[in-house]
Amino acid sequence: MRSVMIKIQIPYGKSVAFGPGKADLLDAIGRYGSISAAAKSMGMSYKRAWELVSVMNSSFKQPVVITLVGGSHGGGATLTEFGLQVLAMYREIVAKSEQFVASETDAFLSMLAPNISTDLSS
Repeated sequence: MRSVMIKIQIPYGKSVAFGPGKADLLDAIGRYGSISAAAKSMGMSYKRAWELVSVMNSSFKQPVVITLVGGSHGGGATLTEFGLQVLAMYREIVAKSEQFVASETDAFLSMLAPNISTDLSS
């Protein structure tokens, strides 16, 4: 269990070029070889997944995902070599950032009350 959680998003114009959800989507596309199957595995609509892929592909200098036209063997999608590099670099940035933030927040975390319940709504 992590003592600190951070969320890193990379803005690009009025959109977010990359963030944790897009990284997870790329992982799923890599695993399933399909935008549709990746979306389904994440509980996301195909339309939303396609929109996220489109934002990523238009935000970077090269496509991160390529699609294959359907046919007798069906279509699909795959991460490009560039997409694999983007994903790996993002994961490394997040890991290093979490390590740094965790090392800098020990004193802050020591000021928290003992955790008697995680439900603060009552």
